[in-house]
Amino acid sequence: MEHFLQSWGYTAIFVLALVEAICIPFPSEITFGFAGALAAEGHFSLAGVILVGVAGEFVGSMIGYTIGRTGGRALVDRYGKYVLISSADIDRAHGFLTKRGDGAVLVGRILPLVRTFVSLVAGIGDMAAVPFAIFTLIGTAVYSAAIASAGYGLGSGWHKLVKGFTAASFVVLGLVVVAIAVFLWHRYRVLKRSR
Repeated sequence: MEHFLQSWGYTAIFVLALVEAICIPFPSEITFGFAGALAAEGHFSLAGVILVGVAGEFVGSMIGYTIGRTGGRALVDRYGKYVLISSADIDRAHGFLTKRGDGAVLVGRILPLVRTFVSLVAGIGDMAAVPFAIFTLIGTAVYSAAIASAGYGLGSGWHKLVKGFTAASFVVLGLVVVAIAVFLWHRYRVLKRSR
């Protein structure tokens, strides 16, 4: 990551932000945090990191939204059972976005992991494009600025922080795998009963 960011500069920030926003779970926290730390070391400007990151996230979010809006429902109806998503799940998401859509998108764009899938769900739920774009832009700007600024504040201490997470990340990863397995087992049973 360090080599990619230093070699490709702002282009790397844009591409990594775009990839995460298209519903590919890539840790944008590391991208923005590390880019902010590199800005503190003089490789980037903090404003540039935030602006390019917001641009990448926004473009990626709009692509994810468009995918969800144009073909997401049909894909879920046809292939959802293979990833344990049912039409009832989409109906609940649509109902939730209808009642709290704007706020849900705004908050969802700030929350790690959830932010990766907000665009697709909003598209599938037929949320209006203009409010989606506005609240995505606001949420993304808040998130990008906060993480990049934290990385900037840590500066070279970012490297020590990331190395400290390496040992703990195996424990967290194990817990996440167990939680996902339990969730998938539960979803499988729910879908099997509903059929």
